[in-house]
Amino acid sequence: MLGLTRYQWLVIAAAWLGWGFDVFDALLFNFVAPNCIPVLLDLAPGSVEARSATLYWSGLITSILLVGWACGGVLFGLLADRIGRQRTLLITILVYSVGTTLCALASDITQLVAFRALASLGIGGEWAVGAALVAEAVPESRRVEAGAILQTASPLGFALAGFVNYQIAGVWLVDSPETSWRYVFLCGLIPVTVALGVRLLLHESERWQQAARESAAPPFAALFAPGMRACTFSGLFTAAMALLAWWSCNAFIPILASSLANDASVAAGLDASVSAALAEHWKTYAAYWFSVGALVGTFLAIPVAKRFGRRQMFAAYFTLSLAAILANFGLDLPPEWRIRGCLAIGLGVYGIFAAFTFYLPELFPTRLRGAGAGFCYNMGRVVTAAGPFFVGAVSMRGGGSTTALLDTLLWVAIIPAIAVLGTFWIVETRGRSLPQ
Repeated sequence: MLGLTRYQWLVIAAAWLGWGFDVFDALLFNFVAPNCIPVLLDLAPGSVEARSATLYWSGLITSILLVGWACGGVLFGLLADRIGRQRTLLITILVYSVGTTLCALASDITQLVAFRALASLGIGGEWAVGAALVAEAVPESRRVEAGAILQTASPLGFALAGFVNYQIAGVWLVDSPETSWRYVFLCGLIPVTVALGVRLLLHESERWQQAARESAAPPFAALFAPGMRACTFSGLFTAAMALLAWWSCNAFIPILASSLANDASVAAGLDASVSAALAEHWKTYAAYWFSVGALVGTFLAIPVAKRFGRRQMFAAYFTLSLAAILANFGLDLPPEWRIRGCLAIGLGVYGIFAAFTFYLPELFPTRLRGAGAGFCYNMGRVVTAAGPFFVGAVSMRGGGSTTALLDTLLWVAIIPAIAVLGTFWIVETRGRSLPQ
């Protein structure tokens, strides 16, 4: 299939699982936040105080996650260029698995923040290492397809996080919201099995081994040398804009769905247990549509990138993101249609990330590929960290209501609007061989 060998498919599968569970671990918090934050702050779940605190702390903890994600991306990107892709991939999976599992043991909000920060280091490092491993393993002619396949793990990881949370918090332990979130976090142990497979089945990248024999890894500053500066800033700009839009939306989609469900429950006079079940159902429903849109957007990247090039591909995704955000958060829609509208947001805001799995590795030579891809994809998260914090803080000041959250999310449209204007400076890589 696609002219790939069995081992090349094994490399894609290992990186795919690592990235899918990376996203799974990263996003579990978004689903459990309405339950775990009130418990750790001793607030009554569903109260006005709890809803406001959930918005604020969700934004703050997500922002901290993104800063740690950025640090882990740069750290493990540099490590991958020095000790190899396979060993670094193993380390990153173990780090984010342990960090997420420890969240289940948190007894106060400070401990939760600390454990999320630990997990974020591994979460940030895994993507760049996996993307470099895949790009170096497959033939030049199949790099776009392999990159898109790798990215499908992300929306499926998001959907899995929603499914696991729903099964635990919405079915098995629906009457115990004060403890169900701990069992959700315990599922962070699942990726350890992937780490074992990486250790036993994968070999080191041949491209990296050859490059390592011929020269030492260049210093980090080489990313900003005259011959590399334009590539570095092109990768950083596109990643930062995409990440800022994604996290500003994604971090609050489960919370928005929960808020819409709470409003519907109050209007219908439903009791607490039915209201809680409805909230978990709508969170899963929103995640489903968001993930379906993301999968469609991911596969669209293949024909668009190959026919029109990388610059026009980014312009198309940013334009689609702008239109989807304006429509879904700005129009007067019934709650069910607003949740279904997550499909359009996923198509643009999420689908664009298929591009980075092949675009960022195309920008950098082998001995800078891990550091370059890790820096561009993850340092954008430092800028991105302001987005979730802004949405959470402003929505909290508006009383934590659904209307306040929608009004704040509407401002996120500014991000893809700026990105569309900046596509003129994107470095085009269509038709180029992977730099040695």
